[in-house]
Amino acid sequence: MALAFTDLNFEAEVLNSDIPVLVDFYADWCGPCKMMAPVIDELAKKYEGKAKIGKLNVDQNGETAQKYRVMSIPTMLLIKNGQVVDTVVGAVPKQQLESKIESAM
Repeated sequence: MALAFTDLNFEAEVLNSDIPVLVDFYADWCGPCKMMAPVIDELAKKYEGKAKIGKLNVDQNGETAQKYRVMSIPTMLLIKNGQVVDTVVGAVPKQQLESKIESAM
């Protein structure tokens, strides 16, 4: 199951993580976000212990979404050592996200 990231836990869970983190910026009303939800959950299971995979609801956590200039959703940020190393915007195939996670590990 994907982790739940918030404005409050983002620094501890994402920026201070010692493993790469994929953050899915989403909203409950977003159709493409709903399409990506099972993919994000599958990746969370596959990479458990090797990478953190989680979701951040932009409607409830606007501060973090604004900080990273998330303009359209879904937006997935791959963060390693506190820095954004890759960005994916829109619904994409699982393989595309897997290759980005693999390259960050």
